[in-house]
Amino acid sequence: MFETDIAERYVQALITEISNWQVVASPGLVDTIYFGGGTPSLLSVSQLERILNAVHSRFDISASAEVTIEMNPGDAEGLSDKLAGWRSLNINRVSFGAQTFEDEGLRQLGRTHTSEDIQRTFQQLREAGFGNINFDLIAGLSGQTLEAWDSNLSKALALEPEHLSLYLLEVHDGTPLADQIRRGMRMPVDDDLTAEMYRLMIDRLCGAGYEYYEISNFCRPGYEARHNTKYWVGAPYFGFGCSAHSFDGNRRRWSNERDAAKYTQLMSEEKSPIVETIELSEHDAQAESMFLGLRMMRGLDSQVFVTRFGSDPREKYRHDLERFGAAGLVEVDGDLIRLTRDGALLSNEVFAAFV
Repeated sequence: MFETDIAERYVQALITEISNWQVVASPGLVDTIYFGGGTPSLLSVSQLERILNAVHSRFDISASAEVTIEMNPGDAEGLSDKLAGWRSLNINRVSFGAQTFEDEGLRQLGRTHTSEDIQRTFQQLREAGFGNINFDLIAGLSGQTLEAWDSNLSKALALEPEHLSLYLLEVHDGTPLADQIRRGMRMPVDDDLTAEMYRLMIDRLCGAGYEYYEISNFCRPGYEARHNTKYWVGAPYFGFGCSAHSFDGNRRRWSNERDAAKYTQLMSEEKSPIVETIELSEHDAQAESMFLGLRMMRGLDSQVFVTRFGSDPREKYRHDLERFGAAGLVEVDGDLIRLTRDGALLSNEVFAAFV
């Protein structure tokens, strides 16, 4: 009851923020809606409906909007009824964090679901009529072999999802995994092996007909993640709720209070939840456009950059592009500047030149 009450107060705060939102005068037609951050799938269908009603009341929503919800595999209790409810709300895309089909790897990551849960969740989504499903996998887990990663890819492809997000494991200081590796309880990440996994990933998925359209994302033709793509191409997006981030498509970024209780309190007092606003300089806006645009494997269009900033990135960043070109990390093809496959593997080194 207590947790239910907290969820209801949060939902009401979210609805209040959406209904009262005046940050951008003319936000234009909205063609994607994304329920993420935390576990929105734990909300009731009626709570999701109220949130969507608030969105439709405040914004002009396209009839063909992509509406995504995140969930965890293994959220099985009452799932069939919940999925039917999502369909009735025109939620048409689901994304869930599979992470690995190896149960030991899931324990290593601190996940509570199993490989069997992944398979069952996917089947339930299909039975409910969802024709646009994404899940993610992580390569380079401690002790993971190339053969095990190949098996992961085979199991993913056997399910035939419309979209796959595949990541290389990053070990961050201060995490339990980093501490276990430091103490010799887990094997350290093998960079050479991880590179082999990355190349195998591309070969297997592209060979199965998936498009490699972004550094970490593959899709069936026509199933790019329309919402996430906005982050990479510099389109405006507006976030609501605690920790939500927004961008006006030009120079201004802003973010909300990160603590859920404080966020809820601010909304109950009819105060702004925005705690940080950043006005990008011309230099920062151009640099950001470069490294975000380069995430797209088709490349960054120089003419779009010229239209936005009045300068040609092929000239402005000539030295860095020549340096990365000589190293086989970047290629310039007419108006397009794109990462090579090796460049995508070492993308952080490339992006650092523009930060």
